[in-house]
Amino acid sequence: MEVVDSMRCEQKKIEKFPYKGKMYDVTGTSIRWLSKYGDDGHGFPDYGLRYFTIEPGGEIPIHSHFYHQTMYILEGTFECRAFDATTDVLVDKKICPAGTSVFIPSMEPHGMKNIGDKPAHFLCCICNVYDQKEAL
Repeated sequence: MEVVDSMRCEQKKIEKFPYKGKMYDVTGTSIRWLSKYGDDGHGFPDYGLRYFTIEPGGEIPIHSHFYHQTMYILEGTFECRAFDATTDVLVDKKICPAGTSVFIPSMEPHGMKNIGDKPAHFLCCICNVYDQKEAL
């Protein structure tokens, strides 16, 4: 068993995130890794729990990844966005206040923005997928 104080975990600012071979700006966003397990062969864990802080107006742009993720909004309000995997056109957006959970399947393009006037926080649990067909 490992027990950690989340505020003692290193907070790292995220400045860029890749999507379809291009780097996109991430604004006002930082991450603390609360737990990690395994290695996917590319330097990322097979499983992880992360604590995100996004400043007012801060945004994580369109992106996708091999792992499934579930986010739980702790504080603040986010606009969560889903995009078409082929055209990258916005297909859905939801207002997600504290107490909301959001599931993102592997390789689904998505993004989010803090639409409140205070820093917002969410937990994000990730788990890698190993069925290659599922990610295509």
